[in-house]
Amino acid sequence: MARTIWKGALSFGLVNIPVGLYPATSDKSIHFNQFEGGTSDRIRYKKVNERTGEEVPQDHIVRGFDLGGGEYVIMTDEELESAEPKKSRQVEITDFVDQQDIDPVYFRSSYYLAPEGAGADKAYSLLRQAMTESGRVAIATLVMRNKEYLVAIRPEADALALHTMYFSDEVRQPGQDLPELPEDGDVSDRELSMAQLLIESMQNDWDPERYHDTHREKVEALIDEKRQGHEIVLQAPPEQPAKVVDLMEALNASIAAAAGNGTKSPKGGAAPSRAPARRPAAPAKKATKTAAAKTAKAAKQPTRAKPAAARRKAS
Repeated sequence: MARTIWKGALSFGLVNIPVGLYPATSDKSIHFNQFEGGTSDRIRYKKVNERTGEEVPQDHIVRGFDLGGGEYVIMTDEELESAEPKKSRQVEITDFVDQQDIDPVYFRSSYYLAPEGAGADKAYSLLRQAMTESGRVAIATLVMRNKEYLVAIRPEADALALHTMYFSDEVRQPGQDLPELPEDGDVSDRELSMAQLLIESMQNDWDPERYHDTHREKVEALIDEKRQGHEIVLQAPPEQPAKVVDLMEALNASIAAAAGNGTKSPKGGAAPSRAPARRPAAPAKKATKTAAAKTAKAAKQPTRAKPAAARRKAS
């Protein structure tokens, strides 16, 4: 069971809904501790004075903001506390917007909101169903762990999902911050048509179960092998030289590969198989006579030595 990380009330207008906030995801990344080689001694980190090398107690550490050029503004905990957002157990909805208007780059982390107490069930269901019918997403603010978050609340089939978001000044603008972005006119109509055909040939229904963290699975397999005392044989894969391929040639080859893998065709059906049709089997008697004739003819031919390459291939 997921554990609640925040409790409060979700409000829109004069309606208050007691809710709890639960993580929507779990981190499956593999984490390692550090040891000194050849021993079972853990490695620990200490906070030390970079000038003296001596360890500094936690209550002697203050925070400083880097102004650049070796200048810092030192801030005390009391000064920083004065700027902290007012503690609140209220998630107050201020707007309802069209979800399609929100660029996914604004989303940070995902959570679920669940009603707290039997009295909250009806109002919770009412809000979720009304948002589903209207196709709208709620925008609100949330104060959690002394930090203020902009959040979007979205209806799902069974629950309300809450996504923390970046503020507008935290999102980079590609046209301003990324160098030398190409313009749309750099591609020809034929190249664009082939690219669209490739996209259509690779269309599929979204199924998250199809995708796996293959690196994590390999690391878990290595850990299990070592745990059982098996020797790990390391083999570095050979480096493949990068091929410079003509763009149209690459598009054509990609479309052919997508069709061969059974991906949907541009019309939505399964791609046609390229395997040749089998010929109907010949009658048994005719096949026997033909095989006998070939054997007799082969017996009359002098035996010739196969070239070396052919012998290696046959072996």
